[in-house]
Amino acid sequence: MSQSALPRLRRLSQVLFFVLFLIHLFGTEYPGTLQATTGDIRLPVPYPTIFLLSDPLIALSNALATHALYRGLLWSLTILIPTFFLGRFFCGWICPLGSLNHFFSNLKSEKKRGLRLIESNRYKTWQTLKYCILIPLLVASLLGGAVLTVIDPIALLFRSMTFSALPATNVALVAVLGALYRSGIPGAGFVADALRFLLQSSLVSFRQPHFRQAFFIGLIFVAIMTLNLRVTRFWCRALCPLGALLGVVSRWSILGIEKNATACDECKRCLLHCQGGDDPIPGAKWRKSECHLCFNCVSDCPSGRIRFKFFPAPAATQSSPQVPRRRVITGIVAGAALVPVLRSATSFAPERDPRLIRPPGSLDEASFLARCVRCDACSKVCPNNSIQPAFAEAGVEGFWTPVLVPRVGYCEPSCTLCGQVCPTGAIWEITQEEKAWLPAASKPGAKPVRVGTAFYDQGRCLPWSMATECIVCEEWCPTSPKAIYLATATVIDSEGRPKQVRQPHVDPNRCVGCGACEYACPVKDRAAVYVTSVGESRSQANQILLRRG
Repeated sequence: MSQSALPRLRRLSQVLFFVLFLIHLFGTEYPGTLQATTGDIRLPVPYPTIFLLSDPLIALSNALATHALYRGLLWSLTILIPTFFLGRFFCGWICPLGSLNHFFSNLKSEKKRGLRLIESNRYKTWQTLKYCILIPLLVASLLGGAVLTVIDPIALLFRSMTFSALPATNVALVAVLGALYRSGIPGAGFVADALRFLLQSSLVSFRQPHFRQAFFIGLIFVAIMTLNLRVTRFWCRALCPLGALLGVVSRWSILGIEKNATACDECKRCLLHCQGGDDPIPGAKWRKSECHLCFNCVSDCPSGRIRFKFFPAPAATQSSPQVPRRRVITGIVAGAALVPVLRSATSFAPERDPRLIRPPGSLDEASFLARCVRCDACSKVCPNNSIQPAFAEAGVEGFWTPVLVPRVGYCEPSCTLCGQVCPTGAIWEITQEEKAWLPAASKPGAKPVRVGTAFYDQGRCLPWSMATECIVCEEWCPTSPKAIYLATATVIDSEGRPKQVRQPHVDPNRCVGCGACEYACPVKDRAAVYVTSVGESRSQANQILLRRG
């Protein structure tokens, strides 16, 4: 195959892998039916987070933080090993966020025309910024903190699509379908039914998801895409820590550019569509660690004097990233200081926010923060929309990590999907039997996984404060026997007459903290019953009851 045909093959690869990413993203969609059976509920896609599992940065961060490699993260070798031989092929041929950046970079703008475009595609010193981000990220991971993996490109794209893009698309499509149904136009109802049938397992959810901070997360994503209108693949060149890691690994690659400077007429067309800003132009050193292997320089060269070959002459190649030693030292110090500073705040242990309720199967807080990469696949798959991104509940280190918000949705007793999709083991994969929230699916005498305990605000509870009958929380309580029980009490009503009212109480030995009571409470502004993290199974210190042994 001629090298000039490689850009067309690359574009086909980008489209195919982006479609594959969408398929796996939609594969984490809750299918809409959960049955209270003894069998485990499984997702239709075996590995819905395959792009996360094959992410070398996530695998390396996880390995440094935990001194182990969680299950499918060995998939990352399928990216790392070829990078040793070929260079940053992942960035140019596979990465779904890179493909989006590539698409928006190809849109015309006044800042990227003619000589401006050619000059903007020369190598710039600010491209070393991504290495200055990678260094503290890896050092912090070594000390047990994964906070900087929040900017991993695959996790960022997964999070942006989950929290902002897909929910907004769902709202728009439902509005369009509703307009078609109401239009009265002959055949419009049939078209709406056909569209719903085609999109019901992808863009149209069985239930409209709502997420906190959706606008803010979407705004960041839009800003990243918009920057491509000024600088080609700005994120990939300047900020991407995964690209920086692959750039370091690619210094040993045996594939490179060979340039014939003597036959060059200095037309500079090789810079016209350069995606990496790696200086393929003759007369300058080609920067191997920046090249995305887009092959545009080869196809654009009118004289055919630029070729990719194995074992090119090393004299015209800059193999290693040019990061000043002072920046390397600063990055190491920043990463080493980051985790201790964050964990010295009161939010980590002494003054834990009571709203910090982690999904069932989550590890203890220190281990959880060491593993969680904020991909939020668990939020995508949650059937009741109860898993939301944290804001201040877990402090700065826990920003965007998953928390249960019972007021939005309760934890479904028969569901264990969040552990299935977690790529790093921050949420351990448990079975219904291990969760033990359903009597039919648990062993006799099994201790259930607890995520918290419910409490009553008696000043807001209708039976307690207003002498008004209400048993909604008791009816919704899913445990067996019920953790919420009713005790009849005699109260005095506003007319001074005695009245019998059933008042709810919580048995802390039975409560698992699912949040169904808080979700269903009819006092809508601030629930009369609420769940806090006290009593959670993952922490022996955060307990309300003293237990023998």
